[in-house]
Amino acid sequence: MTEKEKKRYKEMMEDIRHHEYLYYVLDAPELSDAAYDERYRALQAFEREHPDEIAADSPTQRVGGAVKDGFRSYHHPIPLQSLANAFSLEDLQAFDQSLRKEIPASRIRYSVEFKIDGLSIALYYHDGKLQTAATRGDGNDGEDVTSNVRTIRSIPLSIEYAGDVSVRGEIYMPKKAFEHLNAERDALGEPLFANPRNAAAGSLRQLDPQITAKRSLDGIFYTVMNDESCGLDSQDSAIDFIRSLHLPPIKNMICSSIEEAYAYCMMWKDKRQELPYEIDGMVIKLTDLTLQKQLGMRAKSPRWAIAFKFPPEQKTTKLYDITLQIGRTGVATPVGELEPVFVAGSTIRRATLHNRAFIEEKDIRIGDIVVVQKAGDVIPEIDHVVTEKRSQDLKPYVFPMVCPECGSDLVQVEGEAAIRCMNALACPSQVRAKIVHFASKDAMDIVGLGPEIVNQLYSTGLVKELPDLYRLNMKALLTLERFADAKAMNLLNAIEASKSAEFYRFLYGLGIPLVGLETSKILARHFSNLDALMAADVAALQEIDQIGALIAREIVGFFSNVHNKEQIKVLSELGINMASSVEERTSPQTVIGKTFVLTGTLPTYSRDEAKAMIEEHGGKVTGSVSKKTSYVVAGEKPGSKYEKAINLNIPVITEEALLALLKGE
Repeated sequence: MTEKEKKRYKEMMEDIRHHEYLYYVLDAPELSDAAYDERYRALQAFEREHPDEIAADSPTQRVGGAVKDGFRSYHHPIPLQSLANAFSLEDLQAFDQSLRKEIPASRIRYSVEFKIDGLSIALYYHDGKLQTAATRGDGNDGEDVTSNVRTIRSIPLSIEYAGDVSVRGEIYMPKKAFEHLNAERDALGEPLFANPRNAAAGSLRQLDPQITAKRSLDGIFYTVMNDESCGLDSQDSAIDFIRSLHLPPIKNMICSSIEEAYAYCMMWKDKRQELPYEIDGMVIKLTDLTLQKQLGMRAKSPRWAIAFKFPPEQKTTKLYDITLQIGRTGVATPVGELEPVFVAGSTIRRATLHNRAFIEEKDIRIGDIVVVQKAGDVIPEIDHVVTEKRSQDLKPYVFPMVCPECGSDLVQVEGEAAIRCMNALACPSQVRAKIVHFASKDAMDIVGLGPEIVNQLYSTGLVKELPDLYRLNMKALLTLERFADAKAMNLLNAIEASKSAEFYRFLYGLGIPLVGLETSKILARHFSNLDALMAADVAALQEIDQIGALIAREIVGFFSNVHNKEQIKVLSELGINMASSVEERTSPQTVIGKTFVLTGTLPTYSRDEAKAMIEEHGGKVTGSVSKKTSYVVAGEKPGSKYEKAINLNIPVITEEALLALLKGE
C-alpha cells in the first residue's frame, strides 16, 4: 500500500467511525442509510484490494471470528466492586450521615445516575486501541468477551487518546431490540428471555460473535477507573472525558443534598418507561473523585456510593383462566388469562405461569385474586395469590395432559420440567413455528418465507403442514394480499430449490429436540439416508461421537411418532432430498476427536474453507487456544494464539501439515 493509499484508507475509516458515532451514540445521523452503506461498501472494496493490510480496528472488522470453545478468564487490575443497596429515603439519609462523619457537609455533592439493568463491563484501551473487554465476574476475575464487544457499534475500536484508558459501564439491550428478539423467538417456538438484562447477558456470552452482532446490543459508560492518570478530579469531568472518547456516557444530575437526590430518583421511578432502556434504580455517588479515594472501599462495595433500587410495581387482578401455548419443540407453557390491569406503563392481560411445578408451588387456581408484576419491568408474571380473598369453592388446577391444538397426549419426559406435545409435524402451533424454522437460512434456506408469510399462508389454509409448502402454486399465491407475480414466483423458485438441500439441512429443519446444526451434520456423516437413521436405536446412536443419551432418546422418540413418520413419507414423495451426499458421508474421519485453532492467513484456503474441511473429517474448530487444543494451524502473521500455543506446548502446524493430517498421512 502506497503512502497515498494509506492516507486514503485512514480517511475512509475515520469517516465511517464518525458516522457510526453520530448514528449509534448521538442518535443524530447526517447520512441516509443508503449513503452510509455506499461508503461502507467502498471501504470493504478497498480492503479486498489490500487484504494483508487490513487494520484490526477497521469498522469492517467488528463482526467475525470463529465460534469459541469458551471464554478465557481475565483478571481485573482494579477490582470491579458492586454497590450497597438502599430502598427508602431513610436508607439514603443513613448513607448521607455516614459520609458527614468524615467529610465536611460543604463538600458533599452527589452525582445521581441511571442504574442500567444490563451486564457490567470493563473496557481496556492501550495506545488508542481496544485491547480487552471483560465482564465483572466476581469483581476480581471476569470473562474476556472482547470479540463479542467488538460487534457493538456504539463502542469504538480505537480512541483519540495516547495513554492507557480503563472505563467501566453496562452492556444492555434496548427495549425495542428486546421486543424484536422475543417476537422472533416466539415465532420459532423458542423460550422467551425474561427481561432485557437476561437477553443482554445471554447475547454477550454467545460463543459465536456473529450471533452477538445480530442482537443489537448497546453500551453506556460511567466510570474511568484510571482517573488520576487521565487527569480527572470529578464525576462530571469523568463523564465529559468518556464523551470525548466517543463512548456513550451515562446521564447524570448533580444534587447538593440527599433529599434532592431522592426526589430526582422518585421522578425517574415514575418516568422510567420513557427511557429506551430498562433501569432498575439510580446510583448516587460523591462527585468529588479525591473524596472517593479518601473514603475508600468496604470489603465488597465502595463507601462513597449507593444504589437506590426501585421496587417492582405490583397490582392485584383476577385470574379467570389458564390456557396452554404450544411452542416449536412442543413444550406446553401455561399462561394466566387476567382481567386487564395497568402495570409499569402498560395494560397486561396475560402472564406466563412457566410450568406445572410453578403453578403447584404457588397453588394458583382459576378464579384467584393474584398479585401481578413485570419481571425486569417487562415480562408480566404472577408474584403470588391473595389467599385471604380466595373463594372456598375454588379447586386446585389440574394440568391438562391433552394438547389443546391437536388433541394428542401431552408427555412429561423423564428428567425434564417441561411437558410436551409429541405430535411435532401435525400440531398447528408447532407447525407454524416449524415451518419458520424449516425455511430458515441454516435449514432449507427458503428465501422470503419468514414468520409473517408463514402466518399468512397458514391462516388462509394454503399451508397447514410442511408438505403443503411443496404443493403451493402461482394461482394460490396470487390470491393472497401483497402477493404480485414476481413475489410469488420468487417464493416458488426458492421452495423448489430447497428440495435438493443437503441432507443435514433437512435433518436440522425437522426441528428434532436437542438436534442442532452441528449434530445434524454429524448424523449426515454417519447415515446414508433418513431410513437408516430412523432404523437406529438409542444404543446405536450413542456409539456416535458427540451423541449422548439425551440426544439419542430425542431422535428415537421423534421418529417413533406415527404422525412424524407419515409426514416424512409425504415429503419424500414430494421430492425432498433425504440422503446424504458422497461428500457428507465418505470423507475419512481422520481427525475425529481433535480440536483445531486457526490463526493468521493461510496460503491456499480461507479460514471458513479450512474449518469446513476439518469438520468434514471429524475434527472440531474453536476460536481460542486452551489445554484441550490438539493443533494450532498457523498462516502468515499469526496473532496471540500462536504465542499462547507455544507457551502451552501445543503443536503448531502449517496448512500443508493440516492437509496431510486430513488425508491420514
